[in-house]
Amino acid sequence: MSTSVEPAIDRIWSAERTLASDRDHVIRSWSKQGQAAPATIAGGEGSWFWTPDGTRYLDFQSQLVNLNLGHQHPRLVEAIQRAVGEMAYMGPGFAVRSRAELGERLAEVTPGDLSMSLFTTGGAEANENAIRLAQHVTGRQKVVARYRSYHGATLGALAVTGDPRHNAGGQNVAGVVRVQDPDVYRPPSGRPAAECPVCQGAPHIEEILKHEDPSTVAAIILEPITGTNGLLVPPDEYLPSIRELCDRYGIMLIADEVMAGFGRTGEWFAVDHWNVVPDILCTAKGLNSGYVPLGAMTVGSRAAEWLRENKFWGGQTYAGHPLACASGVAAIEIIEKEGVLDNVRERGAQLETGLRAIADRYPIIGDVRGRGLFYGVEFVADRDTKAPLVPFNAIGPAAAPMQRIVADGWARGLYLSANSNVLRLTPPLIVTEGEVDLALGILDEIIGAADERLREGGAA
Repeated sequence: MSTSVEPAIDRIWSAERTLASDRDHVIRSWSKQGQAAPATIAGGEGSWFWTPDGTRYLDFQSQLVNLNLGHQHPRLVEAIQRAVGEMAYMGPGFAVRSRAELGERLAEVTPGDLSMSLFTTGGAEANENAIRLAQHVTGRQKVVARYRSYHGATLGALAVTGDPRHNAGGQNVAGVVRVQDPDVYRPPSGRPAAECPVCQGAPHIEEILKHEDPSTVAAIILEPITGTNGLLVPPDEYLPSIRELCDRYGIMLIADEVMAGFGRTGEWFAVDHWNVVPDILCTAKGLNSGYVPLGAMTVGSRAAEWLRENKFWGGQTYAGHPLACASGVAAIEIIEKEGVLDNVRERGAQLETGLRAIADRYPIIGDVRGRGLFYGVEFVADRDTKAPLVPFNAIGPAAAPMQRIVADGWARGLYLSANSNVLRLTPPLIVTEGEVDLALGILDEIIGAADERLREGGAA
């Protein structure tokens, strides 16, 4: 008689073993390898996640700004379980209900004439295909992109990415033209935002187009609200002016709403705040809260007409994966049926009020900006001169003051993230009033401590 006993998985895969195996055998994104991860995570629910010993953290990042519906949303989990039992996979050349249904639902919630979608495995692939499609439709090659943008880590997406990561990405794709960003707090021209050509949008970009020849430009790609690199909210005239500029020169407007889309700003999409309809809308992350890899490139009539007459040279083995598409359908239904957009507006107003009250108390805060539950807090060494607390793209000891703020939040059970001198606050869209209050209380403590360190020793 066999005496073998099935080993207890939890005992074998302890937190320590998980950390060690992750360190030795897993390549983590954008990281120096060989160092331990900050923690082993055992699970999550709603706006919280926890370690095996039960230590809980309030997720004010939505992980990578993708868990819009929070951890383990029961209706979304159930939809995925049901979908995998019905159809685990089917190639992209066949019609299956989940793909067709997600395409139809996207046509309903996206603005204007956006009506056809290519489904990808993430935002980078959506942006990559959007650039390629714009070049095909227009017969042009150049693409205008902003310096503070982040569009993904594939070759084409990284080429139009402006943040410093593109410098380490190898050979850039030819034909990328860079322009400045509408930073209202620090207008690039040095003039007030209302007088700054960059913040107005079209005046700055049209000047660049004159040098580049607009007849050679296929597309302008931008994040309507810059995400990773500063949470920059443009003035109201900015995006409409660029839409008009694109129309005038036959250039396609690509809106990268990988971070800002699906309710993050309090509207379905950030472009909805300005009633602007792009030629191509790229989404991922909040499309299905990241539960299964999924992105989408959704196109309007100009591209759709071209696609009906010409072959589209793009695709993936997992394009429109049935399981991923089913999760996207479920996520849209949850947003609609559970009043998620209303919650974003209410909790966003609560968050902004609390952040501005904190900023009034501590001069280390230079600016608070955002929409919905998509907020940035910019830290300064001197509020009068706007000298940043840490330099742009700071690494090593130069980044220590911001790293200390993030670490202080972690020590108090609040998961935060910062890029350069901007703290990003992007909780799940289902966050509660009490959870926002809890986060604001912790932020008051850690920002107050950073302000005191700055006043006493000249470094936060």
